[in-house]
Amino acid sequence: MGISIAPRSLLIWLPALCAMSTFRVQPCPAKPPNIVLIVADDLGYGDVGCYGSTVHATPHIDALAAGGMRFRDFHSAGPMCSPTRAAMLTGQYQQRFGRMFDSALSGITHRQQGLPHESVTLAELLKERGYATACFGKWHLGYVPPYLPTNHGFDLFRGLGSGDGDFHSHIDRSGNEDWWHDDRLEMAEGYTTDLITRYSVEFIEAHREQPFFLYLPHLAIHFPWQGPDDPPHRKKGRSYHDDKWGVIPHPENVAPHVKAMVESLDRSVGKVVAALKKWKLERDTLVIFTSDNGGYLTYGTTFRNISSNGPLRGQKTQLYEGGHRVPAIFWWPGRIRPSVTNETVHSVDLLPTLVKIAGMASDQITTDGVDLAPLLFRNESLPERKLFWRADDEWAVRSGPWKLYGDGQRTELYNLASDLSERKNLAGEKPELVKALTVAWTEWEVGVNRSAERFSY
Repeated sequence: MGISIAPRSLLIWLPALCAMSTFRVQPCPAKPPNIVLIVADDLGYGDVGCYGSTVHATPHIDALAAGGMRFRDFHSAGPMCSPTRAAMLTGQYQQRFGRMFDSALSGITHRQQGLPHESVTLAELLKERGYATACFGKWHLGYVPPYLPTNHGFDLFRGLGSGDGDFHSHIDRSGNEDWWHDDRLEMAEGYTTDLITRYSVEFIEAHREQPFFLYLPHLAIHFPWQGPDDPPHRKKGRSYHDDKWGVIPHPENVAPHVKAMVESLDRSVGKVVAALKKWKLERDTLVIFTSDNGGYLTYGTTFRNISSNGPLRGQKTQLYEGGHRVPAIFWWPGRIRPSVTNETVHSVDLLPTLVKIAGMASDQITTDGVDLAPLLFRNESLPERKLFWRADDEWAVRSGPWKLYGDGQRTELYNLASDLSERKNLAGEKPELVKALTVAWTEWEVGVNRSAERFSY
């Protein structure tokens, strides 16, 4: 299993099995910029004001959008939690690590597994550049040591290892205590969003004299759907796999609980930005805000009126646009001009972009993504490319405005430029395009599957 990489911090090794990009890192100023990566959980495309919400008050997120670059066509690597997190932090399609990353890691079947240690994360690379690194919030790339963030390049970790926990009691779905301080359980009192915000503000103050990478993966707005004033739900020692949603008096209308969570998330963003401004770091800091996947509109036969994906079809877990087209904002005063872009961007683009901006000493970084710096700083178009998704039986490939979707039963073709809601299936009208995109997707799948062969679980 596996291939030794020495020194592993100097090169992300990948076999040349499908199209990947390689760029040479250029020098940067002696003190590289700080990086704050804020990732909401299950936040839908239409859940914040700058993306059309009239339900949620999100002034702080909206202010980031007004002062930075807002993306209309930004995509998570998967329609669920773990897949996107793996792709964001490694710059690689998560399928390169095996089929278990097609979906969320399970607290039952995957409890003793996680992101392979042979992978090289953004945090590991930035540490080589002298960054202080911290992860505060939801990890979901390994439930217990040795798969927690401090084994993947983070100096500090405070938060939950699982995919969801009670926002008040911090008990996971299996009834386990799940609040970690580095590699040890250390339960804390307080609402999850408020706790990780406090840790983030303290980290900014403590490391204001050196470059830092703050990864802030929120649990909000994932279930249990609990606003700050909603009651605790879970207690230690009981399974909540059949009762994981929280105390919801009116399941047909989850919206009030989600509204409280979204607005708490927005206040967190405001406090983090305020801390940067307090220490006069805003012009030395790139802040990125996005979501790990789209929102739930419904859940099962019971829960309704949960989240909003705006005009998009589908929801979390699905590979229609509502499952993976997400809000994304890049904010860096004095460096990124306020603008809105229609360029198509993907989770795997974060690592090559941030490594380039940090001016890594590595000769080369090989990744499935592209460097967004020319777009961010000079508004240049990105190179043409194809993007791919796989979530168990569902799959999709994107080429320009065209998206081919399949689920094992049917194949559908959409022109997203004229049909963002994916209502008119053009597969019957363009058989040659369907064939070409199917071939591209098949070649991609063969490549990532072969990459995954070096890992055994």
